Amino acid sequence: MIEIYLFLIFMIIAAVIAIEIKNLLAAAIAVGAVGFSAAILFIILQAPDLAIVQIVVEILTVIIFVAVIFRTTDIDKTVGKQLTSMQILGIVFYGFFALLFIIISERILNTLPPFGSPIMKVAGEYIKLGLPKVGGTNIVADIILDFRGLDTLGEATVLFTSAIGVLAVMRKAGRK
Repeated sequence: MIEIYLFLIFMIIAAVIAIEIKNLLAAAIAVGAVGFSAAILFIILQAPDLAIVQIVVEILTVIIFVAVIFRTTDIDKTVGKQLTSMQILGIVFYGFFALLFIIISERILNTLPPFGSPIMKVAGEYIKLGLPKVGGTNIVADIILDFRGLDTLGEATVLFTSAIGVLAVMRKAGRK
């Protein structure tokens, strides 16, 4: 449970850094740190489907942000300069993030069942109640649309929101 609070604190600090920092590249990296922390929280909270969607969205948005930043700014001015205090702080945060990731991944890997012996607690209930309760003949569609409908709505909302955000950043009208 302590990992959840540590990740939430890390996400809040990274979000504040992303909002307040003047360097656009550092802000894009901080936004990526918030998103990847959310993905790890989804894994901890046993929602791997949301974690996969979050990771895909974060990878795409960070790549697009960095591409836009490199196209619109002159990066050559910053080459060869010494590290600033914000960059050192970022290195410390990423070290802390990497350490938390290692600790969490070891704990998750230790709780998995041995290969070849799946735990069918929830899946067994879905299979048993799929046809009588929902009435559909396609068990996958029944699970996605009825039993896990709110998860599917959440995933669609994440994808839609990220697409709108990318379109807002990439639009030409109104930019100077």
